[in-house]
This record gives sequence, structure tokens and C-alpha cells, in this order.
Amino acid sequence: MSHTHTDVLVIGGGPGGYVAAIRAAQFGLSTVCVERDKTLGGTCVNVGCIPSKALLQSSEHYAFAAKDAAEHGIVIAGLGVNVAQMMKRKDSVVAQNTKGVEFLFKKNKVTWARGEATLRAGNVVDVRSEDGTVTTWAATDVIVATGSIPISLPFLPIDETSILSNIGALTLPEVPSHLVVIGGGVIGLELGSVWRRLGANVTVVELLPTILPGSDDDVIKEATRIFKRQGLDLRTATRVTDARRSDNGGVHVDIEAGGTTETLDADRVLVSIGRKPSLSGIDADALGLALNRNGSIAVDAQLRTSLPHVYAIGDCTGGKLLAHKAEEEGVVAAETIAGHAAAMHYNTIPSVVYTWPEVATVGATESELKQAGRPYKVGKFPFTANARARTMGETGGFVKFLADEHTGEILGCHMVGPNVSELMAEVVLAMEFRGTVDDIALTCHAHPTLNEATKEAALAALGRTIHL
Repeated sequence: MSHTHTDVLVIGGGPGGYVAAIRAAQFGLSTVCVERDKTLGGTCVNVGCIPSKALLQSSEHYAFAAKDAAEHGIVIAGLGVNVAQMMKRKDSVVAQNTKGVEFLFKKNKVTWARGEATLRAGNVVDVRSEDGTVTTWAATDVIVATGSIPISLPFLPIDETSILSNIGALTLPEVPSHLVVIGGGVIGLELGSVWRRLGANVTVVELLPTILPGSDDDVIKEATRIFKRQGLDLRTATRVTDARRSDNGGVHVDIEAGGTTETLDADRVLVSIGRKPSLSGIDADALGLALNRNGSIAVDAQLRTSLPHVYAIGDCTGGKLLAHKAEEEGVVAAETIAGHAAAMHYNTIPSVVYTWPEVATVGATESELKQAGRPYKVGKFPFTANARARTMGETGGFVKFLADEHTGEILGCHMVGPNVSELMAEVVLAMEFRGTVDDIALTCHAHPTLNEATKEAALAALGRTIHL
């Protein structure tokens, strides 16, 4: 069988894959990206980050109109929700992004090989198209970017009709009366927030003692308080023991907490208990590809796998399942292939929950520093004392710094509040340069802005906050 040669072949056109392909092509390397879906962008662009943020934005507008507009002197008569139009706008936003990626491929001369990839020994990749035609590529270097898939419960198989993954929760035709969300992590809270704002009763069931497990304790406490005030019914330290479909098309969900059992009657159930690596088209055993204990692909600091000239990036390598992590890994892999020095800095990858208010975090939590025995100091500033937040009517939350007790180096930062996804970039940049709270405190911030809270929190770590 004849092979078509390429310098770099990327398996998967999600955020990691398409960025890796573009970066490789920028070095003048002939680059092919294999993607089986009808559009590029992977889970993030098609059924994850982008559509969820579109619905979050729409539902935030509705919640403001329904609950807060009157305080601003804005009177809205006949307010309602047109779910079909909301979904239409969401689909339009997704299409703009997927077409944008396709344009970037053309601009950078990346070949999109449409079909299902199978990696064979010696960096040979078969691509089977929809009509069954197989094209075989031989690549000097391969980058595996096959992503992840939702984890399901054995007694609650996902059908995207009544039992939903993130895909089904983004395409509901109407507002459910009662949505049960299994899992109190990012996906569950974001999508639960969308439908709660639009009028659904939402119950979040989390097996662990808190929502947002692994987050800083202060973040968990504040987020829990705010979400409960918004009407989310948070059931932590609660186990789902069984579920069965009801006669009316809904679902009966049995839960247990502290020895007490209860049955929740739901129209829809969203299962968001995590995701697992997808190794579609990758027979690790046959190839001799080393995996981690959780089934993810083992890689080094430059994303090299155990196979020569084979790299892996993004969700299939485990760690934080974040689009921007995958993107940065794609850049590092492509630059390494091109002969440049590159490595990942995982400690400075921010995480965001796009609820309202938002949650943003980077670096170590306070409990992690305690466990490590590292001396630290804390600086915290609430948005209640921030002038811009008051003008917005968004005074919930805070900015919290964790810094080395002796040097002031920023070890972690945790925020709950309006637009903190944008505020965090300043801190990440400072941490990349091993900056200190003194550096943030000495930087002039425009007034009135939300990021003055970042400066004040840095000042608080130094014991000299001004506006509190």
C-alpha cells in the first residue's frame, strides 16, 4: 500500500490538536490534522466550552432582566424565554468558531484529513473516511490529541434524551421542571446554573463533602453560599444509589446521605461525574505505548510518549482537562518537533468556573501549602469594598493571594467574583516571572476597576491594604 508522507500528523482537531497543527505549520513543516467529526474544534468548540458559555451568557442576560433590571430603573414588560432562539444563537456562535478554525487551517496550509485515524507502528496512520475509503499517511512525527469522553454510571446509561451528558444538556428543547445534576464540579455547576436561571429547579448531587472538590476552602465556602442563594439545591456527601425511568419519561433518582435515603423525581438527569481519556484509534498494547494508571498516555515535559517521534497532548494525557492546557501542550510539542527548547509550566495554568459570579484559581491552595509545610502569608480583599463592583451591583466574592512568607513570591491566587476569569491573567503573568505580591501591589491599577481588588489583596498580604 502506498503512503503519502508528511512531516507532522496530528490525530484530533480539538483545541490541542488544531493549535499543534497550526504551530507546526508555522515552522514550515508539512502538517496533516485528522478529524472524524464534520467540524473542527473538538469537544470544546462543538459541545463544551463555547456552546456552554453562549448559553451561560444568554441565561445571565435573562436573570439580570428578571431579577436585577428594576433596581437599575429598567422596566421590562412581558419578559419570557425563547429556548429555540437561545439554542439557535448558541449554534451560530459555535459555527463561527468552527469555521474560524477551518479558515486558520487554510491560511497556514494545514491539511484536514477527514475521517477516523488508526495509528500503526512506525508512525503510519490510516484514515478511514465516511464512505469507507482508507488513506494511509506516513509521518516523521505524530501528535496524539484524541481528547476525552464523559464517564457514565452503569445503572444510568446516557441517552441524551432524559439521561444527559454535557452534549444533551446543551440541546434541551425546553426548560425542565426539575434537573438533577450528578456531580458538583465545573460542568455540573455551569450547566446547572444555565437551567436554574431559566426557571428549572436544579438539584446538584455530589459524592464528596463539598462542591468544586480540590478548590481552595475559602472558594468552596463562598461559592456554596452564593449558589445556594441563587436557588441551587446542593446535596454534598450524597451518593446516587440507583435510578430508573418513570412512566412519564422522567427519571427517579435514589440518593443516600448519612444513612437517610430519598428519591428525586426529575425530568432530566445530567451526569457530570468526570471524563476519561479517549484513545480512539490508538491500540496502546499493540503499539507498546506506555499509559498511566488511569489510562492516560504517559508523557515527559516535552509531551514525548514512550514511542519514538510520537507525542501526546491534551485530555488524553490526563491532568487538568482544560482546553487552554491542551493548546499550550500542542505548542510545546510542535516547538520540540521543530527543534526549539520548550516545556510546560503546569503550576501557572489557570482554572475557571464560568458560573456567575465566576471562580478562577491558579497555583497552590492553602491546604496544599499546609500539607507541604511551606510557610506562607495570605492577602484577601472582598468585592464588597470595590467601587466598580458596587456600581455593577456585583459585590459577592473576593480575591485571595497566597505568597511565600519570606520572599513574597506568589504561590497561588483564588478568586470568586465578577469577571475574575479576566482578572486572573495579571496574576498568571506575574507567576510566570516568579513575581511577588509586592510587584502586584506596586503596579498602578486604573480606578474604578474590578482589578483594583487584585492590587488590594496583594497589599493585604503585605499588611497594608488601603480600602478595607
